[in-house]
Amino acid sequence: MESSPILLVLLGIITLLLVAVLVVVFRRNQAPAAAPDPRLDQLAGQLQSLSAAQAAAQAAIDQRLDQRLNLLSDRVHERLALSATEAGQSLGELKERLAVIDAAQKNIAELSTRMVSLQDILSNKQARGAFGEVQLADIVRTVMAPVNYEFQATLSGGKRVDCLLKLPNPPGAIGIDSKFPLESYRAIRDSQDDAALVQARREFSAAIRLHVRAIAEKYIVAGETADSALMFVPSEAVYAEIHANFPNLVEEAGRVRVWIVSPTTLMATLTTMRAVLKDVRMREQAHVIQAKVGELAKDIERLDERAGRLQKHFDQAVDDVRQIRISTDKVVKKADDIEKVGLEAPEAAAGLENPLPKIPVAS
Repeated sequence: MESSPILLVLLGIITLLLVAVLVVVFRRNQAPAAAPDPRLDQLAGQLQSLSAAQAAAQAAIDQRLDQRLNLLSDRVHERLALSATEAGQSLGELKERLAVIDAAQKNIAELSTRMVSLQDILSNKQARGAFGEVQLADIVRTVMAPVNYEFQATLSGGKRVDCLLKLPNPPGAIGIDSKFPLESYRAIRDSQDDAALVQARREFSAAIRLHVRAIAEKYIVAGETADSALMFVPSEAVYAEIHANFPNLVEEAGRVRVWIVSPTTLMATLTTMRAVLKDVRMREQAHVIQAKVGELAKDIERLDERAGRLQKHFDQAVDDVRQIRISTDKVVKKADDIEKVGLEAPEAAAGLENPLPKIPVAS
């Protein structure tokens, strides 16, 4: 649409140039003495009019082009401003996300440091034992009452148990050991080939078996503790490995009355023990409850007797009120009779058989 007027202007200018050239050539070829041709003057006037029209069209086209260019420039400026605003917002969001990523990286680095520290703790036997004791203490304190457990209790013979559950007989006190073999389990997890895996499992089985026997010898004392003990494994992964791939160890531990528990199963076991202790306390207090129930029955009997006596008093009071109502009714009736007698006229009284004597009135 913009190129068509420009082409028209160019074609008009070229036409004017061609006409002017033809006029000049024609004038040169005329004789000097010849009179001027009026057609040439008319053609020159048409050329001037055409030139003026072409100039006006060119001015209009230039004005339109300027308007279009200004409009296009304004749109470009608006678009650039909008793009700059959107880019600024995007950069702001990018900065916020980078800040979040930076914070997450710091948390990951801190967590990695803690994991390294935890790995160092678990690699040390004494530190690993302390870690198991802390976890065991947290679970026991959460479920049991303070009177029903003791940490680092000393048994006869100087044996010290990590936690001793004080239960009534039967079953009696139950010891809990919180140490667990971790090195052989790591060897199982880090095995590179079948031979290393078989060797690691053999060592793991031997370590568990030795630990179970040590618990049975130390923490099961006839006449002092129950005939069983608990081996606390503070790792669900180790507990799952034992029950999944070493069922013979679980059976051997059961034969010597050592029960292997994890944090989850220990929580369930202690919850059951708490319910049993509550039932035992209820049975111990049963005679007290029975005595209180007997006293309550006697109080109810006395209350019934007193209620009966009070009922008799109420019945007597009702009868007295009834008798009083009878007396009041008689009194009211007699008062009405007396009032009727005092209001009768003398003529009415004359018809009586025994009229009342007249009382003389002193003058």
